[in-house]
Amino acid sequence: MIVTIDGPAGSGKSTAARKLAARLEIAYLDTGAMYRAIALAALRSGIDLSDSDALWGVAHEARLALDCGPTFTRVRLDGHDVSEAIRSMAVSNATSFVAGHPAIRRFLVDEQRRIGRELGSFVSEGRDQGSVVFPQADVKVVLEAALDRRAQRRFQELAADGEEVTLDEVAANLQKRDGADSKQWEPLLKLPGVTVIDTTHMTIADVVERLTQIIEASGQSGPDGIQSVSSV
Repeated sequence: MIVTIDGPAGSGKSTAARKLAARLEIAYLDTGAMYRAIALAALRSGIDLSDSDALWGVAHEARLALDCGPTFTRVRLDGHDVSEAIRSMAVSNATSFVAGHPAIRRFLVDEQRRIGRELGSFVSEGRDQGSVVFPQADVKVVLEAALDRRAQRRFQELAADGEEVTLDEVAANLQKRDGADSKQWEPLLKLPGVTVIDTTHMTIADVVERLTQIIEASGQSGPDGIQSVSSV
């Protein structure tokens, strides 16, 4: 079973995907972590992020590995665990350069598909999972939320990690990313069989319960053939 969850940053898709994967007892694939890891590598190299050739060079040389468990995607870059380091505001600002690079996108899409073949059953979240990477997915969902709510969520996450950043800075970053990334998930909104969920006034528990209902309604099975995933 393949479940894709796409949408803008702060819509709750990462947390919801992790919790859903845990409930289903299948792997969780955080594709955004791959773009972030390359952004981190680029920042550490000191290159000009607008230099397309230099950015591709960093991506091509980076040794990127993902360990996709049911509750967490552990990321290793050049042999080092960067699962926490890639969540900084600096990396968030740099990630748009990576995501907007056509060759890097193709490279990472191929890698995501390779990982997907190895995993078999998984919940994948990102921007273009249901439209580009896994168009054959059994269940496709797009999560949305108002910008102010998404900014508040992201601000709280960064503050909890000790990042010194203002709510206005976070909102500006999300707005910028929306402009660059929205074309990735917007095609899904026009496709039949895609469920759109506005999480603005929903808790994560509410979102996971709604996702569970969608999967049950689709008739998909868990890894052991369990139809009623709510009992997993």
